[in-house]
Amino acid sequence: MAVQKRAEVPDWEDLRYFLALVRHGSLSAAARTLKVSHATVARRVTSLEAALRASLFDRRVDGYVLTARGRQIAETARAMEDAAIAVADQAEAAGGLAGLVRLTMGRSLADAFVIDRLGDLREQHPSIDLEIVTDSRVMSLSRREADIALRFGQPKDSDLLTQRLATVAFDFYASRQVAKTIAKDAQPVMIGFDAESHFIADAAWLEREFSDSRFAVRSNSQTSQAAAARAGLGVAQLPLYVAASNPDLVPVRLGKKPPDRELWLLLRRDIARVPRVRVVADYLVALFRRERRILTGRPH
Repeated sequence: MAVQKRAEVPDWEDLRYFLALVRHGSLSAAARTLKVSHATVARRVTSLEAALRASLFDRRVDGYVLTARGRQIAETARAMEDAAIAVADQAEAAGGLAGLVRLTMGRSLADAFVIDRLGDLREQHPSIDLEIVTDSRVMSLSRREADIALRFGQPKDSDLLTQRLATVAFDFYASRQVAKTIAKDAQPVMIGFDAESHFIADAAWLEREFSDSRFAVRSNSQTSQAAAARAGLGVAQLPLYVAASNPDLVPVRLGKKPPDRELWLLLRRDIARVPRVRVVADYLVALFRRERRILTGRPH
């Protein structure tokens, strides 16, 4: 009777590349995250499949989809990754106020508000380095793609520490020339979000309330929308903090007021013990409390 040969013990690096492909669904996206070539990702995944003697993905035109065996391996690999992260977190918790802290937030929040106000943090803690990712996709705190996230809307993940940072007010803005034409009862031409931004609450509200209006410019960036408004291309719905950094814009009244939105800070429970992460989180909480007027347009 033939003895079935056991599968090899997989290389952890192969598993790491496998998980990146699971999360991103394509070789190119996984390669960008890992900062390697897509050929390297493909080679690592093929190596893992050879070691396990199993096909882990269905290769399709629209991306990589896990097989039944692949889903089992992914679950185990995530548990291994979580254990490795927990060990690293315990080591970091004993460290000092030095090292890298990764932040993720929307581009307009970073460019028009947060980054300009980080100078005091650097003066107080010169050995803390920051990586700020302004990505429209939701980055995973649990997978350590970021340490701290700033997001609009109340979080639903109960495994995270959350704190409401501020209420952010919105209004409509245009160049002075466009505002004058609207004051004379001209039909406003709007500036809005692109079709891929339908998941953003601001975009959904604008499309619903101004469904009959012409949108002359669309962009997934509110800083770009502000630039289009400055150029006289239409009326943009903007957070007050974006408008504050654009003195050539003036508010316009369109008979509807955009709703306020709540901004939240998200932090993993385990990493909250890491001193450098805690310091940055506390700094952001104090910053948003101090700058409440520019966020809401109202006194404290």
